[in-house]
Amino acid sequence: MERVHGVGGVFIRADDTIGLRQWYAGMLGVVDPPDGVWHQQAGPTVFAAFPRDNDHFPLDQQVMLNFRVDDLDAMLQHLRSAGVTVLREEDEDGVGRFAWIADPQGNRVELWQPAPGT
Repeated sequence: MERVHGVGGVFIRADDTIGLRQWYAGMLGVVDPPDGVWHQQAGPTVFAAFPRDNDHFPLDQQVMLNFRVDDLDAMLQHLRSAGVTVLREEDEDGVGRFAWIADPQGNRVELWQPAPGT
């Protein structure tokens, strides 16, 4: 059976597309090169479906971005110093540490520091 090899892109609607791209580049380091391709570090990618009534992210948001980070504390310090509000933090045994923020469009974004060996 033929299969996909990984996530090929993430597409977000925005009122200010340039501003949102700049926010993701400046706050999270998602680079915005001329060709629009971000060459990311290899690692696990979780693909999961949530029930419509699950409150892991806002009920009116259909998709949530999750970004892997090496050092969640350093990332949160960077974000807080830039005025970004950290909505919640959580540690899940065997899975890793998580934090949630919102982008300028109000989309909840999850940051994940995988547990060692994940």
